[in-house]
Amino acid sequence: MAIFQVEGGHRLHGSITPQGAKNEALQILCATLLTSERVTVHNVPQILDIANLIELLRRMGVEVEKLGPESYAFCAREINFDYLRSEDYRRRGTKLRGSVMLMGPMLARFGVAYIPKP
Repeated sequence: MAIFQVEGGHRLHGSITPQGAKNEALQILCATLLTSERVTVHNVPQILDIANLIELLRRMGVEVEKLGPESYAFCAREINFDYLRSEDYRRRGTKLRGSVMLMGPMLARFGVAYIPKP
């Protein structure tokens, strides 16, 4: 049986170069929720699903700054948990299949996640 072991106590740092593919970009944007520090992401594809996820993050309380045509900075210092229980979150989240990727970072950082139910 294969084992995947997660060992804590080691600070993550560094950078990666995303390919600019939609599914990879959705995962990276959701991962910005893992820290309260500013995260800069380049090579973000300009497509509807990405724009919808960025707007959802913004409404969740993430500070979003467009730095250039394909570059953004995100700062998830504070999350609006009241918004996560709102009808608007439910409606927007159910229209975006990638919204399920918000759950992992939310659970890891805050210990709670809200799944938008149809």
